[in-house]
Amino acid sequence: MAFKLNVNGRSTTVDVAADTPLLWVLRDVLNLHGTKYGCGIGQCRACTVHLNGRAVPSCQTPISAAANQNITTLEGLSADGTHPVQLAWQEIDVPQCGYCQAGQMMSAAALLAKTPRPSDKDIDSAMNGNLCRCGTYLRIRQAIHKAAEITANASAKTVQTAAVK
Repeated sequence: MAFKLNVNGRSTTVDVAADTPLLWVLRDVLNLHGTKYGCGIGQCRACTVHLNGRAVPSCQTPISAAANQNITTLEGLSADGTHPVQLAWQEIDVPQCGYCQAGQMMSAAALLAKTPRPSDKDIDSAMNGNLCRCGTYLRIRQAIHKAAEITANASAKTVQTAAVK
């Protein structure tokens, strides 16, 4: 069956069974390997992507539910790695093994889009479903605060530049 998708701002059509998980369409059909397979049952959230801006486990999202929706993968956060979450993850040196980090970053980006200055409680709540076997949770929280700071500084700089003109 053919499904129209909007992935990372690009329209495409895929011909797969309606119950095919979005994860496998992204990885096997569209060759977007930033989205990772973890548990396959939506418990680890390594496969997190954005569906209309909301963080969802792609292993539990059938392609039929993703059709005609805006899908963003890790590759879609920024083409050159300059999304505030990506910059913060590098600066704080969050990953150890790195396997869960794509899902962690996607959940963090969704949180920051909704809550630009999150508290520790906001972060803990939003990141609750993302599992990290290496236990980098404290660095993840620190990186989310750093990403919020990067975003705020960029916004302030934009306002200052506009005021000068």
